[in-house]
Amino acid sequence: MSLSAGSLVLDAEALYRELLRGVRSLMGPNTQLVGIASGGAWLAERLHKDLGLQGSAGVLSSALHRDDFAQRGMSQSVQTQIDFDVNDADILVMDDVLYTGRTVRAILNELYDYGRPACVRLAVLVDRGGRELPVAAEFAAARVALPASQSLALARSDDGTFHFEVKEV
Repeated sequence: MSLSAGSLVLDAEALYRELLRGVRSLMGPNTQLVGIASGGAWLAERLHKDLGLQGSAGVLSSALHRDDFAQRGMSQSVQTQIDFDVNDADILVMDDVLYTGRTVRAILNELYDYGRPACVRLAVLVDRGGRELPVAAEFAAARVALPASQSLALARSDDGTFHFEVKEV
């Protein structure tokens, strides 16, 4: 399934294959995958399987460290789940769409509640620009520009395939 926004076509499955290639190049022998809930967690879970890694990918929730808590409220759906020692770990954080950088700031605070990693890197499916904080992805499968009036999010079908949803905000 693909998304068209004007002349822009985003095929989430094709971008996933590119992300898989990029993540392979970033993986070291002790790299741990974690995904930002929810789209990043879906990516990390599938990457973990496709890379044949042991154990399971971690999940990071930004809910407790968001700076827009008053507007968004507390998300009840996903909590942080990390089944490895964060101290001195090489952590590769996955996200679906990098935009302002505020979610990444929040999950870094969450991650450091669990320990002090040796290295934290970020890989994303789509970097849409519009940064408000000095955050950059080590790897982005695509870079696109969308108006601030639109949100872009990864969605997952019942069969596990990915597609994008664009909404007016």
